Amino acid sequence: MEENKAAAKAMSRFKRVCVFCGSSTGKRNCYRDAALDLGQELVSKKLDLVYGGGSVGLMGLVSHVVHRGGGHVLGIIPKTLMNKEITGETVGEVKPVADMHQRKAEMARNSDCFIALPGGYGTLEELLEVITWAQLGIHDKPVGLINVDGYYNSLLNFIDKAVDDGFISPSQRSILVSAPNAKELVQKLEVGFLFVSRICFRFKYL
Repeated sequence: MEENKAAAKAMSRFKRVCVFCGSSTGKRNCYRDAALDLGQELVSKKLDLVYGGGSVGLMGLVSHVVHRGGGHVLGIIPKTLMNKEITGETVGEVKPVADMHQRKAEMARNSDCFIALPGGYGTLEELLEVITWAQLGIHDKPVGLINVDGYYNSLLNFIDKAVDDGFISPSQRSILVSAPNAKELVQKLEVGFLFVSRICFRFKYL
């Protein structure tokens, strides 16, 4: 009963989801399927999408599904990347910004939580930055990743090792949640919305 109440309270604040993911679809169909599945989950929950603004790779797949499903899509992209990451027709609202720093700040400011799909250096950097911001109390928004077929196992093992060796506190390990699919992760984030607020400091910059 208490968990249901917590989830209901979280959903009243949990409206805009920032998705970090690759500008490539990867070599395996499971990554493409996970992106499509996440888009469908956001549509079913009536959640809006904030993302990096590209129309290629996993970014493009998620954004097209949400847009076709009637959700609001906000893409934030540096002007220098527009020719590289936007091909063909764009969807939703596209907001050009000056650089990568402004892109990340705007994505965070316009979102209620963060989800990472598989991706490369950029995805990893974005994910770790919002985890660090939560650790420092810059925001109290939940952070999760979809661990598609064990893609993020090595990262999760690294974080657990950092906890074991005293570089990350056990409570702050809980900032990041993971699940093998979108449905399970969104459920965890709904409850985690309240939990993150309790384990982070209370500086509100975003």
